[in-house]
Amino acid sequence: MVITLYQHDIQWAQPEENRHRVEQAMEGCRCDIFVVPETFTTGFGDHMAALAEAPDGPTLQWARRMAAQHGVLLAGTWIVKEHDRCYNRLHWVFPNGEYGTYDKAHLFRVSGEADQISRGTERTTFEYKGWRIRPAVCYDLRFPKWLRNDNLDYDLLLLCANWPASRREAWTTLLKARAIENLCYVAGCNRTGLDGHGGEYCGDSAVVDYKGHALTPADDLITATLDKGRLDAFRQKWPFYLDFD
Repeated sequence: MVITLYQHDIQWAQPEENRHRVEQAMEGCRCDIFVVPETFTTGFGDHMAALAEAPDGPTLQWARRMAAQHGVLLAGTWIVKEHDRCYNRLHWVFPNGEYGTYDKAHLFRVSGEADQISRGTERTTFEYKGWRIRPAVCYDLRFPKWLRNDNLDYDLLLLCANWPASRREAWTTLLKARAIENLCYVAGCNRTGLDGHGGEYCGDSAVVDYKGHALTPADDLITATLDKGRLDAFRQKWPFYLDFD
């Protein structure tokens, strides 16, 4: 399985421009899964609810076109308004146009996210090309019980984020910790640049293996190959999951 993470400088509250930048990044990219950061159309801030889309809005329609055009699974989050509530919703869109969603469960109250966004309550796992994938969003990374892989329910933890540079050590450390403790690969796609409030983001996106090793150095486009056979062999040799409490 080949996965590509696109960490980019999200243009504040400019959905069309941000979608265009992703289109450019996807040109010539050869992979099975293409991942963009959390709230990649708008940036993360107090403006998000005002820019929320309908569940079948323009970004979903665009994502379906891109996934079909490039033959990839496209994953990322944007804000959706449904039944008078807004959700920070991670979407994964298959090449055939079908899609699934996960609503961010842990809302970052320090930034006021919880004041405008409703939390999700359901964990979910989906399958793609023989891989079981668990989606999560940014702040979810800090909550190991929420991401616990008790029965080896998933092989890849897929995380979209807007994680600030001021807490970069926590980001890089927790990506490795979640991979090691859950005997899985972790792919964390974070943004770069400055947001509309002057907050700085350093990216540090990474694909980490089940031993905690980053597979490739950080770059705007990070492409890594995941090996299911090696993962299964490691789990069989070191079945730490059998001793989970």
